[in-house]
Amino acid sequence: MSIVIHHNPACGTSRNVLAIIEASGETPVVIDYLQTGWTRPQLLALFAAADLTPRTALRTTKSPAEELGLLDPSVDDETLLDAMLEHPVLVNRPIVCSPKGVRLCRPSEMVLDLLERLPPGPIAKEDGTPLIAADGSRVGRR
Repeated sequence: MSIVIHHNPACGTSRNVLAIIEASGETPVVIDYLQTGWTRPQLLALFAAADLTPRTALRTTKSPAEELGLLDPSVDDETLLDAMLEHPVLVNRPIVCSPKGVRLCRPSEMVLDLLERLPPGPIAKEDGTPLIAADGSRVGRR
């Protein structure tokens, strides 16, 4: 099984995660979900595998969540799912699937746990924050 990334090329975190995956030697399947959209079964399967709910997967910033009234805690999961199907940008990203599991990779270093091998260092995020040191060790591991 290869690595799959549900990716938004306009998102810095998503670009960081894709760069980390590629630096590790993997050639991931890249799904631009803003172009392809989602299906209900796909979202339900991803959320179950990543231990997410529609509420925890909801992108609340730089999305129409507030205008659509989705931030109110009384909005149920079915309503959130319907909105995510209509507005794919409402799903937080990137979601990465690998043989080691499925995870919403925010912050981007969360992808390191899904890789078979760490990329050679040094590696930093777009903003310069170090992730992998020159000696190949993880930086700032939680």
